[in-house]
Amino acid sequence: MRADAARRRVTVVTSGHLSTCPRMLKAADALAEAGYAVHVVATRHELWAAAADLDVRSRRGWPLTIVNYCRGERGSCYWRTGVEHRASRVLVRAAAVGRVPPAIATRAFARVHGALVRAILETPADLIYGGTTGALAAIAEAGRRSRTPYAVDLEDLHSAETSGPDAPLVDALAERIERTVLAGAAFATTSSEQIAAAYEAKYGVAPAVIHNTFPLPRRAPEFMREAASPLRVYWFSQTIGPGRGLEQAISALGRADIAAELTLLGRPHDGFLDLLRGAARAQAPRVVVVHRSPAPPDAMVDCARGHDVGLALDHGVPLNRELCITNKALTYILAGVPVLMADTPGQRALGRDLGRGAMLVDPRDIDALAGAFRAWAGDAAALECAKRTAWQAAVRRWNWEHASERGVLYRLVGEALA
Repeated sequence: MRADAARRRVTVVTSGHLSTCPRMLKAADALAEAGYAVHVVATRHELWAAAADLDVRSRRGWPLTIVNYCRGERGSCYWRTGVEHRASRVLVRAAAVGRVPPAIATRAFARVHGALVRAILETPADLIYGGTTGALAAIAEAGRRSRTPYAVDLEDLHSAETSGPDAPLVDALAERIERTVLAGAAFATTSSEQIAAAYEAKYGVAPAVIHNTFPLPRRAPEFMREAASPLRVYWFSQTIGPGRGLEQAISALGRADIAAELTLLGRPHDGFLDLLRGAARAQAPRVVVVHRSPAPPDAMVDCARGHDVGLALDHGVPLNRELCITNKALTYILAGVPVLMADTPGQRALGRDLGRGAMLVDPRDIDALAGAFRAWAGDAAALECAKRTAWQAAVRRWNWEHASERGVLYRLVGEALA
C-alpha cells in the first residue's frame, strides 16, 4: 500500500468539527498511515467542541485547514455565511427547490459552502474525499473546479434524516445535492447496507458500505460485574435529547424494578436531562441518572468500559433512524459491553451477528425492554457471557482494521487514483 500511495495527495473534508466526525477522522488517519499525503479540511463553530478538537490535533501530524464560523470570534465568517444561508432559504421557499440556481440551493443547504470550497482549493490534491451534509456540494464543486477526482461519504440518507417543520424543505435540498454529487463521484461510501440500498433505489448508485467501526483497543475489557452492584447502563451522543429511546429505557427499568445507574454522555438539550431525572423519580425510583460531558473521539471506547449494558434504541422518524447502524452499538462492543438494540431494518443483521452479545427489541414495547434488563441484571453468568460474546464479535469482525472496513477504503482510494 505504501508504494502505491507514495506522494499521492488526498484531501479529506468534513463540515463538522474534527472531534464530531469520527468517520472522516478515521479515514484521514488510515490514509496517512498507508503513506498518502493527507490534508484535512474541517470547521470550528461550537465552542464546546473546541477542547476536544485540540485533543484530536495533539495526536495527529497531518496538516489541517479550519473554516472558523464560531460566533464571537475573529473574522466575519459567522455573520457573512449566516446572511447568505438565510437569504438563500428565503429564495428557495419562494421559488421551489428545483427552480433556483445551484449556487442558491447549495447555500440554502450548507451554510459554509463557499468557504469550504475555497479551503479545499487552497491545497492541490489528487483526490478529494469527504462527508457530512454541509460538505458534500463543496467537495463536488472543488473537484470540478480543480479537475480533481472526488468521492463522497454519505454516512446517512441525508434526504430522510431531518425532523420538524423544516424537514420537507431540507430533505428536498438534500435530494438535489445527493443527485448532483453522486453523478460525478469517483466512488461513494455509506455506513449501512440498508442506507446503501436506499441510495441505489433512489439514484441507481450503490455506495460501498464502510460501517462505523472503530480501532481495536490495546487493552481487553474487564468482564466481571461487582456483586450486588446496580446495573450500569450507558448511552452517549453529541446531544442528549428526545426520540432516542431514553424515555422508554427509564420506563422499562422502572417496570423491571431494577437498581441501575444510567450514565448519559453528551450535551443536554433544552432541559431534557431534568425531564429524564424527573421521569426516573416518578417511574423508576431505583434508577440514578448520571451525566458526563462530551469526550474526544479517541476516548469513546474507554468511556464505555465498565458498564453492563449499552443502549442503541434510536428508531422511528426520520426514516434514516430505521436504516442506520448507530455508532454506539459498534463502540460498546469494543469495550466488552453488550448492546440493547432497537430491532430496526438497519440494525437487525448486526444484532443477529452479535448473538448473545446483543438483544434486539422493539423500543416501543416497554415490557420487552424490561424483560431484557431483567434478564441481564438477574443472571451474572448470562451477563458475563454477553460481555465476552460482544468483545469476541468486535475482535472477529466489527473493528476498523478489518479488511471489510478499512480495507474497503484502501481499495476504493487506490482504484480512484490508478
